[in-house]
Amino acid sequence: MASDSCLELVVVRHGLTQWNLDKRYQGQRDIPLLMPDALGDMDRLRDELADEVFDAVVASDLTRCCQTLAHIAEGRGWPAPRLDRRLRENDFGEFEGRQWEELKDDPVYRDWIDSAGELAPPGGESAQDLRERLSLALDAIFDAAVEAGHRRVLVVTHGGVIRELRREFEGVPFWQGVVGQAAGRRWTLTRQAGEITCTSSSAVPTVASTSE
Repeated sequence: MASDSCLELVVVRHGLTQWNLDKRYQGQRDIPLLMPDALGDMDRLRDELADEVFDAVVASDLTRCCQTLAHIAEGRGWPAPRLDRRLRENDFGEFEGRQWEELKDDPVYRDWIDSAGELAPPGGESAQDLRERLSLALDAIFDAAVEAGHRRVLVVTHGGVIRELRREFEGVPFWQGVVGQAAGRRWTLTRQAGEITCTSSSAVPTVASTSE
């Protein structure tokens, strides 16, 4: 394990997709952004980060995150991104591509909802599965930061990832941790003896989009 370290992490969700608009579970399906509808939120985020300098950039390897990063990073001179599949959205298994109206009477779905994601959907991941891979992704970010002297890192990922991290770092109940499209959180994180703790948290953009 690398030595103890402190890091500012700006973690943002990708822009709007058609499946977001349709309120379908996307999970790890590789759905692109819905253009030009996605531009408003992404422009707002781009403006928010206009004066930011990042030592490193990391993103989920899914298209919607790569497209979002390309838009907000254009002309900024930020470091080339490292893509990490461990930052993908939760795998919703058989629920992917489906809507609440289709699933609401399914007892397996109701059990999953009632568990706040702790149960795994059929063929998918439990919250614990997600936590374990996010822990590995965060350790990789910290290890690279220690090695290279990084102090500020941008991460472009998914809503479920941010919600799970908010539950861990902020103590926010799972269903209250939702962030809008092209919005997220700024955390100051410290890793000591392998444990990551949060010492400050704020919204990004400062007044976040209300898009779902």
